[in-house]
Amino acid sequence: MSDNMSKEQRSYTMSRIRSRGNETTEERLAKLFRTYGIKGWRRHVDLLGKPDFVFRKEKVAVFVDGCFWHGCPRCKLKPKTNIEYWTKKIRGNRRRDRMTRGHLEGKGWAVIRIWEHALMHPRRIARAIEDVLEGRRKNGICSESEKKNMEANQVIFR
Repeated sequence: MSDNMSKEQRSYTMSRIRSRGNETTEERLAKLFRTYGIKGWRRHVDLLGKPDFVFRKEKVAVFVDGCFWHGCPRCKLKPKTNIEYWTKKIRGNRRRDRMTRGHLEGKGWAVIRIWEHALMHPRRIARAIEDVLEGRRKNGICSESEKKNMEANQVIFR
């Protein structure tokens, strides 16, 4: 089916669409934080990559990645239509995720990325995030032990 708008018109129309949150990801993690008493997080913080949640004091940025939009290697969700466009889009999202991680870590931030499917295990996520936060509170920002702990915890989220 061909588009009845020019490329410029379509671009303009799409640029006017604004996100209103995502019940299956960000809202579920916010509820998890409240349920497990994880405090100190903020949303909508002006930080590169627009993390879904930020713990400013501990310098921890949390991203919740949709399995389709970020190309989850476990779920392997593939587009059914417009395959070339979506493959390129998802590849670009993953590239941007890596650049964001490198930039934030270079500034002393810990970056936690949680796959949408991992939200089925709230206790595991809460425990891992609490471990990272506690490690940063005890050992200071970006200690060597905290870096090793973060690497180990990434397995839980991916």
